[in-house]
Amino acid sequence: MNGKTSNGKPKSAEEAAAFQNNALAQQYGGGHAGGWVGRLPSSWVPYVQLARLSPPAALFLIYFPHFFGIILAAIIQRSPVSQVLRIGLIMFGGSFFFSNAAHGWNDLIDAPIDKAIARTSKRPIPRGAITPRAAFIFTATQAIGAAAFLLLMPSGSAIYAIPNIIGTWYYPWAKRHTNFAQLVLGFCLAWGIIMGSCAMGLKPFTGGPFGGAGGKQIFWAEPSTASLFLASILWTVIYDSIYAHQDVKDDIKVGLKSIAVLFMDHTKPLLWLLLGCMVALLYTCGNLLNMSIPFYVIAGGGCLLSLGAMIANVELKDSASCWWWFRYGFWLAGGAIAGGLVSEYVLIGPAF
Repeated sequence: MNGKTSNGKPKSAEEAAAFQNNALAQQYGGGHAGGWVGRLPSSWVPYVQLARLSPPAALFLIYFPHFFGIILAAIIQRSPVSQVLRIGLIMFGGSFFFSNAAHGWNDLIDAPIDKAIARTSKRPIPRGAITPRAAFIFTATQAIGAAAFLLLMPSGSAIYAIPNIIGTWYYPWAKRHTNFAQLVLGFCLAWGIIMGSCAMGLKPFTGGPFGGAGGKQIFWAEPSTASLFLASILWTVIYDSIYAHQDVKDDIKVGLKSIAVLFMDHTKPLLWLLLGCMVALLYTCGNLLNMSIPFYVIAGGGCLLSLGAMIANVELKDSASCWWWFRYGFWLAGGAIAGGLVSEYVLIGPAF
């Protein structure tokens, strides 16, 4: 992680370069073929890599917010466990196909740029393992699969997916247009909270274009849902800004933009500010619903500790350090939010 050998001595420049080109190229599914992936037919492996199914962080980037929305709606409505389990499975299936489609689309649009960046040059399209036409067909079929799961949601829920579809379609170009592409990604991922709430039968909007109620509204969105939604956006901005620091030098060369490119060595102060706002939003969500102490300790405290450790210890100029902290910080913070919500749901004593 820090460019040193097992005995603590610095690696040579050649060894460090080899590590960058080989080990880091396998991150996030770009060229990973070990473990269960190695047992698949060779023709399947590039598609598993395209969909980022190994390691599974990419899938849970999509599913975590959906799960947050499900549990939050269950807390608000005091929904039975059987409904939570059923909707959880439906949302997992939809997240699986949507994740495959989103990553396929991103790699299809980014293929010319990925080819010019050392860490991503081994992804399936740049290395020639999948043609652009085959990648487009794969992406389209996965998008159809994701859309099919909308049919399993309550009537009228499909329209709520439109903002996410538009955002996901645009995201690959956001990295060319704005330094705040992480905000676009955060919006797309956090929208899963809205879809999870809808799947539970809770309309997250009370007014505006997606609201069904008439008359003058104080809030267009259900306040606790809005607080969790904004917290999830900031969570994504934090971990993806660290992830983006892996490729800062290459991104500058090819003209890509990001918070990492904009702030460079001054990214950490921004991330500390965002973490403070994120924890405040989680506490606001809990306060609006009069949640119990375990929620604040597990969700708020867990995020503060895990993401705080990530921000404090990550070496932004070391790609391996950025990957290591992104990977573990993401899982720990996501697990903390999920754990906090589940603890509150259990404490309300839901029926089965």
